[in-house]
Amino acid sequence: MSKPVVFTSIFAPYFHNYLQEKEARGYKAIQIKWILLEFDRFFLQFGQNSHNISFDSVKKWAETRVNDGDGTLYQKFSVLAGFCRYMCLLGHDCYIPRLPRKKRNDNFIPFIFTHEQMCDIFNACDRLVMKEHHANSILFIIPALIRVLYSTGIRISEALSILNRDIDFERHVILLNKTKNRCQRLAPINESLEQVLKQYINYRNRIPVPDVANPDRHLFISTIGKACSRSTVLMYFHRILELCGIPRCNDQRGPRLHDVRHTTGVHSLIKSTREGEDFYSFLPFLATFMGHKKVLDTENYLRMTQEAYPEILKMNVEVSLEIYSNITSKLIIDYENRND
Repeated sequence: MSKPVVFTSIFAPYFHNYLQEKEARGYKAIQIKWILLEFDRFFLQFGQNSHNISFDSVKKWAETRVNDGDGTLYQKFSVLAGFCRYMCLLGHDCYIPRLPRKKRNDNFIPFIFTHEQMCDIFNACDRLVMKEHHANSILFIIPALIRVLYSTGIRISEALSILNRDIDFERHVILLNKTKNRCQRLAPINESLEQVLKQYINYRNRIPVPDVANPDRHLFISTIGKACSRSTVLMYFHRILELCGIPRCNDQRGPRLHDVRHTTGVHSLIKSTREGEDFYSFLPFLATFMGHKKVLDTENYLRMTQEAYPEILKMNVEVSLEIYSNITSKLIIDYENRND
């Protein structure tokens, strides 16, 4: 955990043990820790003196969360339900709350960068300069980091968690251990990305920081050897968008850094379609590449492609019809030959 917290309610030892168990099972306990701290303060404030969490206690807590959004409230209910199950296993009578229904925004469409815009972004990354001298800077990682995000389609959190030992140039893969779905997976390294990574590592190793090339150190670090924060990377990404003349909305609709990942998915679908692949046959491969648990999650890229490149899906339909027509003709000929 990044910062130690002090629980003071009657559940203090249980919160600590629950967090340790989550960490041991590979969960990212940082968010869980702060949510549990909120419950700790609530139970202390309302004078909870029993290890049994009742329906009324959960209801009183829910009534205090008037300013929480739907997503935040869902996360907090999820943590509370998990903790209540944990307490039940220890023999305490606790009410396990039902999770509120998630409201899905089907109208939200991620921003998909064009191929030209991605080229502009790469060029802008290479032109970044420091306006002021800072001992702790991550500017030099940005050109390589953005190219890694686009080439592999991995999430920014996954990229920033890569260690030196996770890069395997012999097998041309990056080993991803800390993923959203907690499933270890491989991200491919193509020729151009390999050149970028080797050049970056060569320059990074010149930083006067002890053990900068240690296998257990992070791949992307600041000039003083510290791991990079997502917020600092986001700041540079916004500056890059300004240099490229790409307008940005301030209401989380984008373009976001995460939209580089969505762009990778759409561009991969476009490339496969132009090469004559049937997009439905390609979806399972794309799902594995993007690290999705279900192909249905990857199917959203069909909608994004239709919004940005409607002519591509039309071309794919024509290709598919031609393929099916050829297969049908061959089956008919084969059937007639057998009858002869």
